[in-house]
Amino acid sequence: MAEHNALGKLGEELAVEYLQKEGYTILETNWIFQKAEIDILAQKDNTLTVVEVKTRSSIDFGLPQDFVKPKKIQLLVKAVNAYVTENDLDVDVRFDIIAITKNSQDFVIEHLTDAFFYF
Repeated sequence: MAEHNALGKLGEELAVEYLQKEGYTILETNWIFQKAEIDILAQKDNTLTVVEVKTRSSIDFGLPQDFVKPKKIQLLVKAVNAYVTENDLDVDVRFDIIAITKNSQDFVIEHLTDAFFYF
């Protein structure tokens, strides 16, 4: 596995652990609809949270959240609409980013709630 793929996988695992500690129930990881992949679908109370995880080994080229582009947002919206429909859910939907950066030997996790809107 390429180093950046391994880092991304580790970041997703750290994000799942973080969300569980914060009281979220993890419904799906790496859920795919057409060309879109949702890293994590989690629920807390009546809110379905779509989580995009961005992991970087440094911030030399920008913050992790800066790499969530409009095209990715469009794909996430399509995918979550399909997920809600397929599962007949009556929930609020929120889009979050979990930005993870490596700091010396540790990882710093930043949870950005309501990171973007699609209306």
